[in-house]
Amino acid sequence: MLYYLLVPLSEHFHALNVFRYITFRSAYAAVTALLLCFLLGPWMIRRLRRMRVGQLVRRDGPQSHLAKEGTPTMGGLLILAAIVFPTLLWADVKNVQVQLVLATTLILGALGFLDDYLHVVRGRARGLLGRYKLLVQFAAGLAVGTVIVMSGLYGDLTARTAVPFLKDTFINLGLLYVPFVALVVTGASNAVNLSDGLDGLAVGMVLPAAMAFGGLAYVSGHARFSQYLNIPFLQGAGELTVFCAAFLGAGLGFLWFNAHPAQVFMGDTGSLSLGGALGMVAVLIKRELLLVIVGGLFVAEVLSVVAQVVAYKFWGRRVLRMAPLHHHFELGQMPETKVVIRFWIISILLALLTLSTIKLQ
Repeated sequence: MLYYLLVPLSEHFHALNVFRYITFRSAYAAVTALLLCFLLGPWMIRRLRRMRVGQLVRRDGPQSHLAKEGTPTMGGLLILAAIVFPTLLWADVKNVQVQLVLATTLILGALGFLDDYLHVVRGRARGLLGRYKLLVQFAAGLAVGTVIVMSGLYGDLTARTAVPFLKDTFINLGLLYVPFVALVVTGASNAVNLSDGLDGLAVGMVLPAAMAFGGLAYVSGHARFSQYLNIPFLQGAGELTVFCAAFLGAGLGFLWFNAHPAQVFMGDTGSLSLGGALGMVAVLIKRELLLVIVGGLFVAEVLSVVAQVVAYKFWGRRVLRMAPLHHHFELGQMPETKVVIRFWIISILLALLTLSTIKLQ
Protein backbone atom coordinates (compact mmCIF):
# COMPACT_ATOMS: atom_id res chain seq x y z
CA MET A 1 0.00 0.00 0.00
CA LEU A 2 2.72 2.48 1.01
CA TYR A 3 4.75 1.26 -1.97
CA TYR A 4 2.18 2.66 -4.41
CA LEU A 5 1.48 5.75 -2.36
CA LEU A 6 5.04 6.91 -1.75
CA VAL A 7 7.25 5.55 -4.56
CA PRO A 8 5.64 7.82 -7.20
CA LEU A 9 6.40 10.78 -4.94
CA SER A 10 10.11 9.89 -4.88
CA GLU A 11 10.59 11.92 -8.08
CA HIS A 12 9.88 15.01 -6.02
CA PHE A 13 11.13 13.85 -2.60
CA HIS A 14 14.30 11.81 -3.06
CA ALA A 15 14.20 10.55 0.53
CA LEU A 16 11.20 8.42 -0.43
CA ASN A 17 13.43 6.32 -2.71
CA VAL A 18 14.02 4.04 0.27
CA PHE A 19 10.54 2.61 -0.29
CA ARG A 20 11.81 1.03 -3.50
CA TYR A 21 14.13 -1.23 -1.52
CA ILE A 22 12.83 -4.58 -0.32
CA THR A 23 15.31 -4.61 2.58
CA PHE A 24 13.94 -1.32 3.94
CA ARG A 25 10.32 -2.38 3.63
CA SER A 26 11.05 -5.81 5.11
CA ALA A 27 12.69 -4.29 8.18
CA TYR A 28 9.72 -2.02 8.80
CA ALA A 29 7.25 -4.84 8.14
CA ALA A 30 8.94 -6.81 10.93
CA VAL A 31 8.92 -3.83 13.29
CA THR A 32 5.27 -3.04 12.46
CA ALA A 33 4.23 -6.65 13.12
CA LEU A 34 6.13 -6.72 16.42
CA LEU A 35 4.62 -3.44 17.64
CA LEU A 36 1.15 -4.54 16.55
CA CYS A 37 1.49 -7.64 18.73
CA PHE A 38 2.68 -5.57 21.68
CA LEU A 39 -0.25 -3.17 21.28
CA LEU A 40 -3.02 -5.68 20.60
CA GLY A 41 -1.74 -8.62 22.65
CA PRO A 42 -2.85 -7.53 26.15
CA TRP A 43 -6.25 -6.38 24.86
CA MET A 44 -6.82 -9.65 23.00
CA ILE A 45 -5.83 -11.77 26.00
CA ARG A 46 -8.25 -9.84 28.23
CA ARG A 47 -10.96 -10.20 25.61
CA LEU A 48 -10.45 -13.97 25.28
CA ARG A 49 -10.52 -14.35 29.07
CA ARG A 50 -13.73 -12.35 29.28
CA MET A 51 -15.27 -14.57 26.61
CA ARG A 52 -13.99 -17.66 28.47
CA VAL A 53 -12.22 -18.96 25.41
CA GLY A 54 -9.89 -21.23 27.37
CA GLN A 55 -7.72 -24.18 26.41
CA LEU A 56 -9.07 -27.67 27.10
CA VAL A 57 -6.27 -29.97 28.27
CA ARG A 58 -6.13 -33.72 27.48
CA ARG A 59 -6.50 -35.83 30.63
CA ASP A 60 -4.22 -38.55 29.21
CA GLY A 61 -1.39 -36.07 28.59
CA PRO A 62 1.40 -34.91 30.89
CA GLN A 63 -0.10 -34.14 34.30
CA SER A 64 1.87 -30.88 34.50
CA HIS A 65 -0.31 -29.55 31.68
CA LEU A 66 -3.48 -29.68 33.76
CA ALA A 67 -2.50 -26.33 35.29
CA LYS A 68 -2.81 -24.79 31.80
CA GLU A 69 -6.53 -25.53 31.65
CA GLY A 70 -8.43 -22.34 30.88
CA THR A 71 -5.49 -20.41 29.42
CA PRO A 72 -6.88 -18.23 26.59
CA THR A 73 -6.51 -19.82 23.16
CA MET A 74 -7.24 -18.73 19.57
CA GLY A 75 -4.33 -16.30 19.90
CA GLY A 76 -3.60 -17.13 16.28
CA LEU A 77 -5.92 -14.24 15.47
CA LEU A 78 -3.21 -11.93 16.82
CA ILE A 79 -0.60 -13.62 14.62
CA LEU A 80 -2.80 -13.33 11.54
CA ALA A 81 -3.44 -9.64 12.12
CA ALA A 82 0.25 -8.99 12.71
CA ILE A 83 1.22 -10.76 9.48
CA VAL A 84 -1.49 -9.57 7.12
CA PHE A 85 -1.66 -5.88 8.03
CA PRO A 86 2.11 -5.16 7.81
CA THR A 87 2.34 -7.15 4.58
CA LEU A 88 -0.47 -5.11 3.04
CA LEU A 89 1.17 -1.95 4.33
CA TRP A 90 4.77 -2.53 3.21
CA ALA A 91 4.70 -5.08 0.36
CA ASP A 92 3.81 -4.68 -3.30
CA VAL A 93 0.20 -5.85 -3.00
CA LYS A 94 -0.10 -6.26 -6.78
CA ASN A 95 2.60 -8.94 -6.67
CA VAL A 96 1.08 -12.36 -7.47
CA GLN A 97 3.35 -14.21 -5.03
CA VAL A 98 2.29 -11.93 -2.17
CA GLN A 99 -1.37 -12.39 -3.06
CA LEU A 100 -1.04 -16.19 -3.15
CA VAL A 101 0.76 -16.49 0.18
CA LEU A 102 -1.69 -14.11 1.89
CA ALA A 103 -4.67 -16.00 0.48
CA THR A 104 -3.27 -19.33 1.70
CA THR A 105 -2.52 -17.91 5.15
CA LEU A 106 -6.02 -16.45 5.53
CA ILE A 107 -7.84 -19.55 4.26
CA LEU A 108 -5.99 -21.86 6.63
CA GLY A 109 -6.35 -19.33 9.43
CA ALA A 110 -10.12 -19.32 8.88
CA LEU A 111 -10.12 -23.15 8.91
CA GLY A 112 -8.18 -23.18 12.18
CA PHE A 113 -10.54 -20.59 13.67
CA LEU A 114 -13.54 -22.77 12.82
CA ASP A 115 -11.87 -25.76 14.44
CA ASP A 116 -11.01 -23.76 17.58
CA TYR A 117 -14.51 -22.30 17.74
CA LEU A 118 -16.19 -25.71 17.55
CA HIS A 119 -13.78 -27.19 20.08
CA VAL A 120 -13.53 -24.43 22.68
CA VAL A 121 -16.70 -22.35 22.31
CA ARG A 122 -19.21 -24.98 21.18
CA GLY A 123 -17.66 -27.73 23.30
CA ARG A 124 -17.15 -30.33 20.58
CA ALA A 125 -14.48 -32.67 21.91
CA ARG A 126 -12.80 -33.17 18.52
CA GLY A 127 -13.57 -29.79 17.00
CA LEU A 128 -13.80 -29.99 13.22
CA LEU A 129 -13.39 -33.56 12.04
CA GLY A 130 -9.93 -34.32 10.68
CA ARG A 131 -11.14 -35.40 7.26
CA TYR A 132 -12.88 -32.06 6.73
CA LYS A 133 -9.75 -30.16 7.73
CA LEU A 134 -7.67 -32.22 5.32
CA LEU A 135 -10.22 -31.64 2.57
CA VAL A 136 -10.10 -27.85 2.95
CA GLN A 137 -6.31 -27.82 3.24
CA PHE A 138 -5.87 -29.93 0.14
CA ALA A 139 -8.46 -27.93 -1.79
CA ALA A 140 -6.65 -24.69 -0.89
CA GLY A 141 -3.38 -26.21 -2.09
CA LEU A 142 -4.98 -27.35 -5.34
CA ALA A 143 -6.41 -23.86 -5.89
CA VAL A 144 -3.12 -22.01 -5.42
CA GLY A 145 -1.25 -24.66 -7.41
CA THR A 146 -3.69 -24.22 -10.29
CA VAL A 147 -3.26 -20.43 -10.19
CA ILE A 148 0.53 -20.83 -10.32
CA VAL A 149 0.34 -23.14 -13.33
CA MET A 150 -2.30 -21.11 -15.17
CA SER A 151 -0.33 -17.90 -14.71
CA GLY A 152 2.91 -19.50 -15.88
CA LEU A 153 4.55 -17.66 -12.99
CA TYR A 154 8.14 -18.68 -13.68
CA GLY A 155 7.97 -19.81 -17.29
CA ASP A 156 9.67 -23.17 -17.83
CA LEU A 157 10.41 -23.45 -14.11
CA THR A 158 6.76 -23.17 -13.06
CA ALA A 159 6.11 -26.91 -12.69
CA ARG A 160 9.62 -27.77 -11.45
CA THR A 161 11.17 -28.02 -8.02
CA ALA A 162 14.83 -27.54 -7.15
CA VAL A 163 16.87 -30.43 -5.75
CA PRO A 164 18.91 -29.37 -2.68
CA PHE A 165 22.72 -29.48 -2.99
CA LEU A 166 22.60 -30.08 -6.75
CA LYS A 167 23.37 -27.19 -9.11
CA ASP A 168 20.83 -26.49 -11.87
CA THR A 169 18.98 -29.71 -11.04
CA PHE A 170 15.20 -29.59 -11.09
CA ILE A 171 12.50 -32.23 -11.04
CA ASN A 172 9.85 -31.61 -13.67
CA LEU A 173 6.58 -32.66 -12.04
CA GLY A 174 4.39 -31.83 -15.04
CA LEU A 175 0.76 -32.72 -14.37
CA LEU A 176 1.65 -33.81 -10.85
CA TYR A 177 2.74 -30.31 -9.88
CA VAL A 178 -0.68 -29.08 -8.71
CA PRO A 179 -1.32 -32.05 -6.36
CA PHE A 180 2.31 -31.72 -5.24
CA VAL A 181 1.65 -28.12 -4.16
CA ALA A 182 -1.47 -29.28 -2.32
CA LEU A 183 0.56 -31.98 -0.56
CA VAL A 184 3.27 -29.48 0.49
CA VAL A 185 0.78 -26.95 1.87
CA THR A 186 -1.27 -29.61 3.67
CA GLY A 187 1.78 -31.38 5.06
CA ALA A 188 3.45 -28.19 6.33
CA SER A 189 0.22 -26.94 7.87
CA ASN A 190 -0.42 -30.16 9.80
CA ALA A 191 3.23 -30.57 10.83
CA VAL A 192 3.23 -27.22 12.63
CA ASN A 193 -0.15 -28.06 14.14
CA LEU A 194 1.19 -31.31 15.63
CA SER A 195 4.18 -29.46 17.09
CA ASP A 196 2.05 -26.96 18.98
CA GLY A 197 2.04 -28.66 22.36
CA LEU A 198 4.36 -26.75 24.69
CA ASP A 199 4.63 -23.08 25.63
CA GLY A 200 6.44 -21.24 22.84
CA LEU A 201 7.46 -24.43 21.03
CA ALA A 202 5.76 -24.21 17.63
CA VAL A 203 6.17 -20.47 17.10
CA GLY A 204 9.83 -20.65 18.16
CA MET A 205 10.45 -23.47 15.69
CA VAL A 206 8.88 -21.73 12.68
CA LEU A 207 10.79 -18.46 13.14
CA PRO A 208 14.21 -19.77 12.00
CA ALA A 209 12.51 -21.39 9.01
CA ALA A 210 10.82 -18.11 8.12
CA MET A 211 14.14 -16.28 8.36
CA ALA A 212 15.86 -18.84 6.13
CA PHE A 213 13.12 -18.74 3.51
CA GLY A 214 13.04 -14.94 3.68
CA GLY A 215 16.74 -14.89 2.83
CA LEU A 216 16.26 -17.37 -0.01
CA ALA A 217 13.32 -15.35 -1.35
CA TYR A 218 15.45 -12.20 -1.38
CA VAL A 219 18.40 -13.68 -3.28
CA SER A 220 16.09 -15.60 -5.65
CA GLY A 221 14.29 -12.38 -6.56
CA HIS A 222 17.50 -10.35 -6.95
CA ALA A 223 19.04 -10.60 -10.43
CA ARG A 224 22.65 -10.00 -9.35
CA PHE A 225 22.61 -12.15 -6.23
CA SER A 226 20.92 -15.04 -8.02
CA GLN A 227 23.52 -14.86 -10.80
CA TYR A 228 26.38 -14.78 -8.29
CA LEU A 229 24.96 -17.75 -6.36
CA ASN A 230 24.13 -19.68 -9.56
CA ILE A 231 20.48 -20.06 -8.67
CA PRO A 232 17.49 -19.31 -10.92
CA PHE A 233 16.23 -15.74 -10.92
CA LEU A 234 12.56 -15.73 -9.95
CA GLN A 235 10.90 -12.50 -11.00
CA GLY A 236 8.88 -10.99 -8.16
CA ALA A 237 9.92 -13.55 -5.53
CA GLY A 238 11.85 -10.90 -3.63
CA GLU A 239 8.59 -9.39 -2.36
CA LEU A 240 8.08 -12.55 -0.32
CA THR A 241 10.90 -11.23 1.88
CA VAL A 242 8.50 -8.58 3.16
CA PHE A 243 5.96 -11.27 4.02
CA CYS A 244 8.60 -13.40 5.78
CA ALA A 245 9.74 -10.33 7.74
CA ALA A 246 6.17 -9.68 8.88
CA PHE A 247 5.93 -13.40 9.73
CA LEU A 248 9.09 -13.05 11.84
CA GLY A 249 7.87 -9.91 13.64
CA ALA A 250 4.46 -11.44 14.33
CA GLY A 251 6.05 -14.64 15.65
CA LEU A 252 8.39 -12.78 17.98
CA GLY A 253 5.54 -10.57 19.18
CA PHE A 254 3.34 -13.57 19.88
CA LEU A 255 6.21 -15.37 21.63
CA TRP A 256 6.34 -12.47 24.09
CA PHE A 257 2.98 -13.66 25.43
CA ASN A 258 3.31 -17.37 24.58
CA ALA A 259 6.64 -18.00 26.34
CA HIS A 260 6.47 -20.14 29.48
CA PRO A 261 4.24 -19.71 31.42
CA ALA A 262 2.04 -18.92 28.42
CA GLN A 263 -0.56 -16.18 28.73
CA VAL A 264 -2.20 -17.28 25.48
CA PHE A 265 -2.07 -20.19 23.04
CA MET A 266 -2.22 -19.84 19.27
CA GLY A 267 -4.65 -22.71 18.74
CA ASP A 268 -5.28 -24.17 15.30
CA THR A 269 -5.98 -20.62 14.10
CA GLY A 270 -2.27 -19.93 14.37
CA SER A 271 -0.64 -23.30 13.79
CA LEU A 272 -2.52 -24.22 10.60
CA SER A 273 -1.97 -20.78 9.05
CA LEU A 274 1.73 -20.55 10.01
CA GLY A 275 2.47 -24.00 8.62
CA GLY A 276 0.53 -23.34 5.44
CA ALA A 277 2.27 -19.99 4.96
CA LEU A 278 5.69 -21.63 5.35
CA GLY A 279 4.77 -24.31 2.83
CA MET A 280 3.48 -21.72 0.39
CA VAL A 281 6.68 -19.66 0.57
CA ALA A 282 8.66 -22.84 -0.16
CA VAL A 283 6.48 -23.45 -3.22
CA LEU A 284 6.87 -19.89 -4.50
CA ILE A 285 10.68 -19.90 -4.24
CA LYS A 286 10.88 -23.39 -5.82
CA ARG A 287 12.46 -24.86 -2.67
CA GLU A 288 9.76 -27.29 -1.62
CA LEU A 289 12.19 -30.12 -0.87
CA LEU A 290 14.12 -27.85 1.51
CA LEU A 291 11.12 -28.03 3.85
CA VAL A 292 12.39 -31.45 4.90
CA ILE A 293 15.65 -29.84 6.05
CA VAL A 294 14.51 -26.50 7.48
CA GLY A 295 11.51 -28.21 9.04
CA GLY A 296 13.40 -31.32 10.11
CA LEU A 297 11.97 -31.20 13.61
CA PHE A 298 8.45 -30.84 12.26
CA VAL A 299 9.08 -33.94 10.14
CA ALA A 300 10.33 -35.75 13.25
CA GLU A 301 7.17 -34.74 15.13
CA VAL A 302 4.96 -36.14 12.37
CA LEU A 303 6.97 -39.35 12.06
CA SER A 304 6.81 -39.86 15.83
CA VAL A 305 3.02 -39.83 15.69
CA VAL A 306 2.97 -42.20 12.70
CA ALA A 307 5.42 -44.59 14.40
CA GLN A 308 3.43 -44.55 17.63
CA VAL A 309 0.12 -45.29 15.89
CA VAL A 310 1.56 -48.02 13.64
CA ALA A 311 3.43 -49.74 16.49
CA TYR A 312 0.38 -49.76 18.72
CA LYS A 313 -1.95 -50.96 15.98
CA PHE A 314 0.20 -53.84 14.74
CA TRP A 315 2.22 -54.84 17.80
CA GLY A 316 0.13 -53.49 20.66
CA ARG A 317 3.00 -51.49 22.11
CA ARG A 318 4.30 -47.92 22.07
CA VAL A 319 7.72 -46.91 20.79
CA LEU A 320 7.62 -43.57 22.63
CA ARG A 321 6.42 -42.58 26.07
CA MET A 322 3.94 -40.31 24.32
CA ALA A 323 3.59 -38.74 20.87
CA PRO A 324 4.32 -36.22 19.42
CA LEU A 325 8.06 -36.30 20.10
CA HIS A 326 8.20 -33.30 22.45
CA HIS A 327 5.92 -35.10 24.92
CA HIS A 328 8.25 -38.11 24.86
CA PHE A 329 11.09 -35.97 26.21
CA GLU A 330 8.81 -34.18 28.64
CA LEU A 331 7.64 -37.47 30.16
CA GLY A 332 11.30 -38.46 30.42
CA GLN A 333 11.59 -35.91 33.23
CA MET A 334 13.07 -33.19 31.03
CA PRO A 335 11.60 -29.80 32.06
CA GLU A 336 9.24 -28.23 29.54
CA THR A 337 11.40 -25.14 29.11
CA LYS A 338 14.48 -27.25 28.40
CA VAL A 339 12.64 -29.26 25.73
CA VAL A 340 11.46 -26.04 24.08
CA ILE A 341 14.85 -24.30 24.10
CA ARG A 342 16.65 -27.37 22.77
CA PHE A 343 14.12 -27.68 19.96
CA TRP A 344 14.67 -23.99 19.17
CA ILE A 345 18.43 -24.52 19.00
CA ILE A 346 18.05 -27.45 16.62
CA SER A 347 15.65 -25.39 14.48
CA ILE A 348 18.23 -22.60 14.20
CA LEU A 349 20.92 -25.09 13.16
CA LEU A 350 18.60 -26.56 10.53
CA ALA A 351 17.86 -23.06 9.21
CA LEU A 352 21.60 -22.37 8.87
CA LEU A 353 22.05 -25.69 7.08
CA THR A 354 19.23 -24.72 4.73
CA LEU A 355 20.90 -21.41 3.87
CA SER A 356 24.19 -23.21 3.26
CA THR A 357 22.65 -25.33 0.51
CA ILE A 358 22.79 -22.45 -1.98
CA LYS A 359 26.59 -22.33 -1.65
CA LEU A 360 27.12 -26.09 -1.46
CA GLN A 361 25.45 -26.82 -4.76
